[in-house]
Amino acid sequence: MNNQAKTKTWRWMTLLVALGIFLAACGSDADDTTSDDRASDTEDSAEASEEEPEAPTEEEESADEADEEPADDGEAVQIAYLSASSANTWLVASRESMEKVAADNGIEVVEFDAQFDPAMQQQQFQDAVASGQYAGIVLVSLVGSGSIPDVEAALDAGLEVVVLNQVVGDDLTTVDPQVDGIAAAVFEPPQVRGERIGELTLEACADLDPCNVVYFYGIRGVPLDEAVRAGWDSVVEGSTVTVVADAEGQYLGPDVGLAAMQDILVANSDIDVVIGADQSMQGVELALDDADGLDDVLIIGFGGSSYSVDAIADGRWWGGLYGAPATEGELAMTAMVDALNGTDTGGVDPAQSVPNGGLMTQDNIGDFTAEWDG
Repeated sequence: MNNQAKTKTWRWMTLLVALGIFLAACGSDADDTTSDDRASDTEDSAEASEEEPEAPTEEEESADEADEEPADDGEAVQIAYLSASSANTWLVASRESMEKVAADNGIEVVEFDAQFDPAMQQQQFQDAVASGQYAGIVLVSLVGSGSIPDVEAALDAGLEVVVLNQVVGDDLTTVDPQVDGIAAAVFEPPQVRGERIGELTLEACADLDPCNVVYFYGIRGVPLDEAVRAGWDSVVEGSTVTVVADAEGQYLGPDVGLAAMQDILVANSDIDVVIGADQSMQGVELALDDADGLDDVLIIGFGGSSYSVDAIADGRWWGGLYGAPATEGELAMTAMVDALNGTDTGGVDPAQSVPNGGLMTQDNIGDFTAEWDG
């Protein structure tokens, strides 16, 4: 593989997390006893041995027996959290929820920030396992199935593993763990996400024939985005939905969506619905506001950011697919607690824990509170 292809591959891997989304470990205390202290202890022991020993009292015997028991140093069980990025607002919400559950169960979460660097995450993973100080690992994988060897090494070392937000494996249709021994996997399967967006699309297009749709990929060709599209296609196939243009938002904020939508409007203004990630839809909204006669175009976002919840409530957007990073974090750490107590949870789709399966419209938007800013 040439350098350009390698760079493109790593870029795709690091950007996978952006759709859903995304403390250094404490070392053990060193032995501070000095040689002088040991010498002093030896002299004291020698002097004491010259004195006539006295029979120990019952209290002293009990104390001696207690001293023989392993000391309880009161330290919390430590869990390594391998984050894709500590700065990502989605994953910040997840981490805060995890820490609340952890604190209630005597667990300390130690975060490793991969900064969207797959090589860094792999090294952090291997360091966490080698350290021997963690009872488990919560992983937001940057490389999907590429994480499997490290996951297997962690399991072989006796650590519990919970997968969060991203698929670790090749099947993008299921939330079930794809590595034997993983205690839990908590995320919305990409293809299922697409199916849910498809349901929203059919509802928005119910009275339109044809219903002309512009579909925004995150990154065209990336397996995760292709799985979302495959799920969407499977639901809208055979309906009145007609895709009049595809675009790519790249999860890079409103500017990219704005420029892409402006280009589309040059060639096609007969549009009924626009669909895409929240970041892209913010730019689409700006483009439609600047265009003449397009006030009735319906916007459907996916992400559930505070911006999208407000836009739906205000009637600027028709609807959206809710994203629940705080709920994900809570479910993941709850699963880790259960795993440490001997119970595996398996696959958990967080959309099953929020209203209406996460399908937001103006009729039910009051049931939703955003869990991240976007």
